[in-house]
Amino acid sequence: MDVVWQGFKEALRLLFTGDPYVLEVAWLSLKLSGVATFFSLLVGVPAGTLLALKRFPGRSLLVSLVNTGMGLPPVVVGLFVTVTLWRSGPLGFLELLYSPSAIVIAQFVIAVPILTGLTMSALQQIDPKLHTQLVGIGASPMQLVWTLLLEARMPMLAAVIAGFGAVISEVGAVMMVGGNIIGHTRVLTTATVLETRKGAFDVAIALSIILLALTFLVTWFLTSLQQRGSRKQ
Repeated sequence: MDVVWQGFKEALRLLFTGDPYVLEVAWLSLKLSGVATFFSLLVGVPAGTLLALKRFPGRSLLVSLVNTGMGLPPVVVGLFVTVTLWRSGPLGFLELLYSPSAIVIAQFVIAVPILTGLTMSALQQIDPKLHTQLVGIGASPMQLVWTLLLEARMPMLAAVIAGFGAVISEVGAVMMVGGNIIGHTRVLTTATVLETRKGAFDVAIALSIILLALTFLVTWFLTSLQQRGSRKQ
C-alpha cells in the first residue's frame, strides 16, 4: 500500500508541477489515440452501416471477420503492422516504422473492427418498422441512412468510447511498431512498462494514474453527450 500511496503522491506532483516529460507523453497518448479513433470512425461507421442494412454475397464472411477482429489480440496486430512497415515489407518504402504514424496505423487496425461491429449491432437493434415507415414516405437512401444513424446515436457513442478505450490502453502493439522512443513515440502505456522494468514503481503507478484519469475524462465527456441525448428522447 505504501508503494501505491507514493505513486499517487508522485502523480499529483508530476501533474501540478507541470513535468515536461509527463505532459509530453500524456499529450502524445491523447493525440495519437484521438487520431486513430477518428479515422476508425470514418471507416467503421460506413462499413457497419453497410453490413447492417445490405444483404449481399459474402456478407456472412465479412461479419464473421469483423466479429473476430473485435477480439483480435493486439500483439498480432503489432506483428503484422511491423512486418508490413519493415524495411523489406510491402510498405517499407514509406519508412513509417518506429514513428507516431505507425502507432496510429496499429491503433486504427485495432479500433476499426470494434467501431464496425458495434455500429452494425446498434443499427440492427432499431425497430424494423422505422425502416419500413421511412421507405413508405419516400425517403431517399441517404435520408434513410442518416435517420437510422441518428436513431442509433447513443449506442454508437458507446462504440466510440469502446474504440478509444481500446487504443489508448494498448501497449503491446504500440511498443512493437513505435519502439518506445523518448520524445518521439513514447506514450503513457509504454512509459509505464519501462518504469516498471526499471523498478521505479512510484513513477509507474503515477503514470498509470494519469492514464486512468485521462481515459476517465474523455469517457466522462462522451458519456455526458450520450446521456444528454437519452434525456432528450
